[in-house]
Amino acid sequence: MINNEIICAISTAQGNGAIAVIRLSGDECITLCDKVFQSPGNKRLIDQEPNTLHFGNLMDGDKIIDEVVVSIFKGPKSYTGEDVVEISCHGSVYIQQQVLQLITKNGARLAKPGEFTLRAFINGKMDLSQAEAVADLIASTSSSAHKVAIQQMRGGFSSEIAMLRDRLLHFISLLELELDFGEEDVEFADRKQLHDLLNNIQNLIQKLLKSFDLGNVIKNGVPVAIVGHTNVGKSTLLNRILNEEKAIVSEIAGTTRDVIEDVINIEGVSFRFIDTAGIRETVDTIETIGIERTYDRISKASIILLLVDATERKADIEKAIQTVKNKLGDNDKKLIVIVNKIDKLEKGFDVHELLDKQDVLIKISAKTGENVDLLINELLSVVNLSSLEQNDVIVTNARHYEALEKASESLQRAINGLTTGITGDFMAQDIRETLHYLGEITGEITTDEVLGNIFKNFCIGK
Repeated sequence: MINNEIICAISTAQGNGAIAVIRLSGDECITLCDKVFQSPGNKRLIDQEPNTLHFGNLMDGDKIIDEVVVSIFKGPKSYTGEDVVEISCHGSVYIQQQVLQLITKNGARLAKPGEFTLRAFINGKMDLSQAEAVADLIASTSSSAHKVAIQQMRGGFSSEIAMLRDRLLHFISLLELELDFGEEDVEFADRKQLHDLLNNIQNLIQKLLKSFDLGNVIKNGVPVAIVGHTNVGKSTLLNRILNEEKAIVSEIAGTTRDVIEDVINIEGVSFRFIDTAGIRETVDTIETIGIERTYDRISKASIILLLVDATERKADIEKAIQTVKNKLGDNDKKLIVIVNKIDKLEKGFDVHELLDKQDVLIKISAKTGENVDLLINELLSVVNLSSLEQNDVIVTNARHYEALEKASESLQRAINGLTTGITGDFMAQDIRETLHYLGEITGEITTDEVLGNIFKNFCIGK
């Protein structure tokens, strides 16, 4: 996949802006820019020091395209490991296209999605997990997602994987050395030390696997479904949390017939709140579809906010709680029962008697905002960011999770084989498989197909 072509792309966001940046990479990209760049002192870019800026005009023959600032980076000390030029021009879409056409006319080609980062990977500037973290950093929408992406881009996850592989490589070399002396029945690998090592590595892999739930929340946001009977205040609560009139509020039952979603960032965590159609028996076809979607969102959400009306009859509240609990089944979703409209409540029964010990109950008024802060605090407590604060490595990538699962399976076979006295050649095979899957994460073992699938999701120009 390595070639010497000069690639180029607009690296700033699409549309008009104050400035735009056009990036080039390739061994002859500075020479190419010399053909179209004219400085006031007629200096040549190829003769200039790396990591310098140069003002001048981009010329198409005698025609001035734009006044620009050109940044020069010389390989291997550049993002891609090759010579890199970044042209800062005015942000007109017309000017951007004129600059691109000028560059491609002089020998460059348009870059594919993620091709700059792909070249950085191929040229050893970063490993594959670090390259994927670049995309996560660009897509980060909260401080926690940003922090995890920065940590991984700087090699936090890579170093953890490298440590695991190094420890395994030492012992597999001893096991394979034993195979060379098979007829002499010697053991170079201490079986007790090997057993302890494999168990320690398995524990570390399990810790990484368990971190994926938190990592997925940090990366994609926490889906929170607001459910309950009609007219209990679900839309009012959504509007209160978002601090805007997102959903229509009406005294008419069944106003919300479809799913309404919005994202809000609370103390560095993105929550995706989903206002659903009220649960009730109805003959209205459209409302029935909305209620079916409510049940679908319950199955997909991580946190369920079950809203009940403080002024409702006990039987109605009990029915709502049982309906939602039946839909939840035995899964580990977080259920928070919210008693709404406490501003209208004069005297009522204790809802606690309808709940299990582990259920959380919060009494609020969505209309006045009373105790909504308690609900926000409870949501934040569900998303435990303590691991992030302690700089623990957190898995956020599904590809990494799958590779770790496979590594764990092969490692467990080696542990079981060690316990039952399996021969060294079979044990070595299981450990080699573990090394293979760990290597897939960092790109030490990869294929063009895997690289293609990863980098096709990058934005062009990065």
